Amino acid sequence: MAQTAQITAFPSEPQNEAQRILQVQRSAYFDNPYPSLQERDENLQKLESLLVDNQDAIAEAICSDFGNRSIEETKLLELFTSIDGIRYSRKRLKKWMKPQRRDVSIWFAGASNRVLAQPKGVVGVVVPWNYPLFLAVGPLSSALAAGNRCMVKMAANSRNLCALMHKLVGENFDESTLAILPGVRGSDFTTLPFDHIIFTGSADTGRTVMRAAAENLTPVTLELGGKSPTIIAEDFDLELAASRMLFTKFMNAGQTCVAPDYVYLPESRQEAFVQTAMGIMAKRYPDLNNGQFTTVIDDSSFQRLVDTLADAERKGATLINLAPGFEPDAATRMMPPHLVLNPGDDAIIMQEEIFGPLLPVRTYRDINEVLTYINHRDRPLGLYLFSNDKALQDRVVKNTISGGVSINDCSFHVAQHDMPFGGVGASGMGHYHGHEGFVEFSKMRPVFSQFRFTALPLLYPPYGKLFNGLYKLMVRLKL
Repeated sequence: MAQTAQITAFPSEPQNEAQRILQVQRSAYFDNPYPSLQERDENLQKLESLLVDNQDAIAEAICSDFGNRSIEETKLLELFTSIDGIRYSRKRLKKWMKPQRRDVSIWFAGASNRVLAQPKGVVGVVVPWNYPLFLAVGPLSSALAAGNRCMVKMAANSRNLCALMHKLVGENFDESTLAILPGVRGSDFTTLPFDHIIFTGSADTGRTVMRAAAENLTPVTLELGGKSPTIIAEDFDLELAASRMLFTKFMNAGQTCVAPDYVYLPESRQEAFVQTAMGIMAKRYPDLNNGQFTTVIDDSSFQRLVDTLADAERKGATLINLAPGFEPDAATRMMPPHLVLNPGDDAIIMQEEIFGPLLPVRTYRDINEVLTYINHRDRPLGLYLFSNDKALQDRVVKNTISGGVSINDCSFHVAQHDMPFGGVGASGMGHYHGHEGFVEFSKMRPVFSQFRFTALPLLYPPYGKLFNGLYKLMVRLKL
């Protein structure tokens, strides 16, 4: 387990500090409202170098915040994905910044249209504790690429990482460009008059953020989560499906917004799935105390998971501990991975996002049962299907809606830099990553340039026969 990171002194009046930095960044924006390609690339390069040069310290700080967070998971799922995403944006930024030429109506022959991506101004980034680096750097790389100034509020449970990032960002960036704000409350941060807010967290808090932003008419991007279903079809190799799904389900001890939340599999395959899962997990996690299985973030979250298991068992579900010999440990907040077989709809585990290493397993006889179940619930952030049947793939994708889809794997649509990431309905609104992130944090500003000579004066008042004749001609012609 990592040593606790050194926590620097936080500002004594963080709310006043947040207001001050907002004014500094807004003034800087007005002084330079359209940073050059070179300036933007330099900011992204500084952010990239900051991560590359401090990988071990960052992983250790996150580990300390969790109690134990697998160092390997942090490097793979947070550091590499963040670094790779920045590099993707840097390579394509020149193309993204180029004004887009658009068609001109025939009635305005000689004129020209273009769309210019302009920075919105100051972007507020609210970061959760479960992937505190990736869910900070992802929005930051998009917002900085778009030429914005950024202020970041990290979660209270990320105290060590926040202190480290506050120090590193302060050493590498002027506060007029990027600032980490330790100590500021979320309710104080989200009421500031930002030019855009991106929030990642629970749906309930997302509603509060949206209400606060509405007071300032601040546009928001919400990444919320939900209960992402997994479907294993009859035609797909069960061991391969289980191997891939269990990796994404139990990484970070299930504390992942796009983790498979529950799985549906054919009725005849339940027992085989249980045995397969037992064998896979015995190989991957022979000892939950070796530092490679992440602990639950805090005491209240641990107790919630304990209560969720007890509730499911009390209501008729069968519990399968995938790490025999290990029991839930309140002292270390170690929660062994569990399968929960055939939980009823009234069980808490089927009503609320789990955010832990518990996997409900339900069975079906007809795929229509599954599609009906999914479609009568809140729209999830992810949906996962294991099948090689192209017709079934098409049917599931087109007859459901979710933030994203992974076929024959889970969750990894999030790691594709050339695809948008975002929720829908209860799982969020807006998109970022790659070009969609650049667009999300830009004002796509239409610019119309009139030609020196134009026939438009023929339509000026006073109106009469000429106007009426021309109007009829315009409607009649199909140009």
